[in-house]
Amino acid sequence: MASYQVTMSDRTVERVDAADAYQQEGQMTTFFATRRQVVDSWSTRLASYRTSEILSVRRLADAVPLRQDPIENRMVHIGSE
Repeated sequence: MASYQVTMSDRTVERVDAADAYQQEGQMTTFFATRRQVVDSWSTRLASYRTSEILSVRRLADAVPLRQDPIENRMVHIGSE
């Protein structure tokens, strides 16, 4: 799941975590957790903002889990060999 950074017209920044998608619903822009490829009746609404108050929406990269490799003394992706 991704996160979105929403910049509002008053320059405040909101972060919506665990969202897969967003779409406009009337006067509101709503962020969803979908678990599927589409936003449908099974999707969970996470946050809504008045569309006219949004300056930008930016998708943030998914966090990649890391671990310390004691032999090479560096951070590596979990699951990489």
